[in-house]
Amino acid sequence: MSTQINKIAVFTSGGDAPGMNACVRATVRTCINYGINVAGITGGYDGMIHDRIFPMEASSVANIIQYGGTVLKSARSEEFRTTEGRKQAFDNLQKHGIDALVAIGGNGTYTGALKFQEEFNIPVIGCPGTIDNDLSGTDYTIGYDTATNTAVDAIDKIRDTADAHNRVFFVEVMGRHSGHIALNAALAGGAEGVFIPEKNGEFHSILDYHKNKTREKQFSIFVVAEGEEDGRAYELAKKFQNHFPEADTRVTVLGHIQRGGKPSANDRILASRLGAHAVKGLVDGKSGYAVGVINNEIVFTPFKEAIYGEKSINENLWILNGILTRS
Repeated sequence: MSTQINKIAVFTSGGDAPGMNACVRATVRTCINYGINVAGITGGYDGMIHDRIFPMEASSVANIIQYGGTVLKSARSEEFRTTEGRKQAFDNLQKHGIDALVAIGGNGTYTGALKFQEEFNIPVIGCPGTIDNDLSGTDYTIGYDTATNTAVDAIDKIRDTADAHNRVFFVEVMGRHSGHIALNAALAGGAEGVFIPEKNGEFHSILDYHKNKTREKQFSIFVVAEGEEDGRAYELAKKFQNHFPEADTRVTVLGHIQRGGKPSANDRILASRLGAHAVKGLVDGKSGYAVGVINNEIVFTPFKEAIYGEKSINENLWILNGILTRS
């Protein structure tokens, strides 16, 4: 074990994701296992700048694994974007004797961690906490499984009223730059179509399908990723209504309901593995990496690759979805 790491601080940043608490818990208890002191930072980079740093122990993370959100809170920090803000953050870490960080968050969190590490040479390992599943270097991100299950549960409920009234529903899910939630929720929820940023022209194929529709089922559900280039749910519903004025068309935007709730078992296990291996990575001398799981194996990916690398949707799922919705 490296003797250079004496105290690690953990924080959550950016949008909250179910499972972040499990990751914090694993980080804290793995530090204790290695005999390393551990601190928590309240409110992400903003808390680092304003010295909201406190010691943690095993009991600090008792009874949190089942909760959504983050016990360490989260915030976006414009101040951290400045050289002065980052210098203040580093000074506070030094004051508390902190010589390494575990950063739990998404693209923005990784970008800040990369800049911070480059400027002040402080070891940092990132854990992918974002429901969008849009970071490279891992098959799944913390919170994605729970968010997808939440979307599927909502679609199941919407299906009941859609069936009762023969309505067409456009259900908008999160995913500004990524269609992972939308595609998987559409497939699991038996939707008639899905709109995602990675694929264009789906609206016209859906129009053609409905014009030639011969099935007895009179209702339809379409899932829309919020970053879909053809438009968001309200815009797509309006365009659909223009082509099919007789249709009783409705829109449901799930919004932040996808961020909340108890994390799934998969998210708790994933987050626990990532938090533990983030600490192990720091102990082994790694810095400037994001920890992830690919093919069920722990991997470390450089921050730049995790941030800027392209993460595609599963083409096989896209093809399968087309088969199941057009047959």
